[in-house]
Amino acid sequence: MRKPRERTWAARRPIPLTLEERAQAERLITEAAALPEADPRAFERLLRRFPRNDGKFAKDQLVAVYRELVALGRVTPDPGLLRRLQMKPVRTLSGVATVTVLTRPFPCPGECIFCPTDVRMPKSYLHDEPGAQRAEAHGFDPYETTAGRLRALENIGHPTDKVELLILGGTWSYYPADYQAWFIKRCLDALNDVDSETLAEAQALNAKAARRNVGLVIETRPDYVDAAELRRLRAYGVTKVQLGAQSLDDRILDLNRRGHTVEQTRRAVDLLRAAGFKIHLHWMPNLLGATPESDRADFARLWADPGLRPDELKIYPCSLLAEAELVAWHARGEYRPYTDAELIDLVADCLMATPRYVRINRVIRDIPAGHVVAGSTLSNLREVVERRLAERGLRGHDIRAREVRRGPVDPEALRLSVEAYATRGGDEHFLGMITPDDRLAGFLRLSLPTAEARAWHDLAELDGAAIIREVHVYGPVAPLQTRTAGQAGDAQHSGVGATLIAEAENRASAAGYRRMAVIAAIGTREYYLRHGYRHDNLYMRKDLPTRR
Repeated sequence: MRKPRERTWAARRPIPLTLEERAQAERLITEAAALPEADPRAFERLLRRFPRNDGKFAKDQLVAVYRELVALGRVTPDPGLLRRLQMKPVRTLSGVATVTVLTRPFPCPGECIFCPTDVRMPKSYLHDEPGAQRAEAHGFDPYETTAGRLRALENIGHPTDKVELLILGGTWSYYPADYQAWFIKRCLDALNDVDSETLAEAQALNAKAARRNVGLVIETRPDYVDAAELRRLRAYGVTKVQLGAQSLDDRILDLNRRGHTVEQTRRAVDLLRAAGFKIHLHWMPNLLGATPESDRADFARLWADPGLRPDELKIYPCSLLAEAELVAWHARGEYRPYTDAELIDLVADCLMATPRYVRINRVIRDIPAGHVVAGSTLSNLREVVERRLAERGLRGHDIRAREVRRGPVDPEALRLSVEAYATRGGDEHFLGMITPDDRLAGFLRLSLPTAEARAWHDLAELDGAAIIREVHVYGPVAPLQTRTAGQAGDAQHSGVGATLIAEAENRASAAGYRRMAVIAAIGTREYYLRHGYRHDNLYMRKDLPTRR
């Protein structure tokens, strides 16, 4: 094993303050401590009352002053105050810090007419999208990109103990295998602060590192998922797969030259679920040949079809981009982008039709408006839609709409909620721990696969096993080193996860399964070891008591 590298990437500090500015910052922090945490606008007003010489304080500067005051004993550590000082505290309110890393430009096997081509980027990405800009600035180097995001998060006060690596860029499965392994190794090297010789070494180090990878996500096409791909992804440590389904109508897929069928999407979902992966589909309304009415029917297929029913979804309305072939259809009058009103009404209906076991992660792609030839350029579409629903006295009930986020949680008041649904490969149980006002403090996804589904792959580790596909506890990231909640009332480290695991084991045992398997991320292995699970090649397993 190579020696730990000198951690130069963490040495960059906020722009220094003058003595006068430092005094202003200290007074600002003192007053901020008395503000109600639920009112972010009050903090913005406070910022305007304490200006720097050339404008407002940057939040990384305030976080740095806060940390120094705590170290000097002049301020009592206060996680609530730190959240008020943070830029975009929502980034870690789902329990993990997400770090997005983009792969280098590489050809794509698809010929989609809606997909932009930018030679500087992986297929479908544009050079001035925020994530793409960061990747290009780091020369698409996975180590430097990962390290840069960790530094940025830490500088504005976000903990990075638990990191979900989100690897984006074209079709992951089409990249050379040696590049894939090297790319993931270098991401882990950045988390570990060590240059490892091999991917296996990097994974072993990360299992006990200060910054652990608690989720690894890649994106690919449905027609590139087979039994061999399942094993390769697990060897990399992948736990979640994003699939570009785009439409559930073969006519629409064909018109847009997507290059795969709906049945191929179903088959990919079948295989991934049978192997325990979290399944995240992309769905695109307003494709060539679609109408708002046909899109509503298409969205309903996601949940009515037992061959689909994903865990997560991104709604990416098709944008008419100057860099895409679709502009030619628009020029001939054969394609019409939806108006803002049509799009808002459509997405509102979609949110209301989404099952409770699903998380809608996004409802618009972050495309700079200058690339859009015609149609909507709303960048805050979800906010607009949720405001419209609120005006009607409605609210979506997907996971994102119900997670606890900042609110306090009383573990004693939580109750178990179960959403059960059938798939082509067995039964799914979404076990949620919810508050009296129906906020979600944590959940577990339990798969009870059929014998037929177990025959779809050659993963012997899953023989006779029910599968825990995901355990997630919400609230601000609680440091791994603490075994109590990061702040009074936070859900993390309060026993929610343990309760859910015990419930899943009881249900699996009652259903006749001999063992439980977990698709554990590298950084969660220690957690499952404490719950009696043991390593079994690509998974972790535990024998269950026999029920008579």
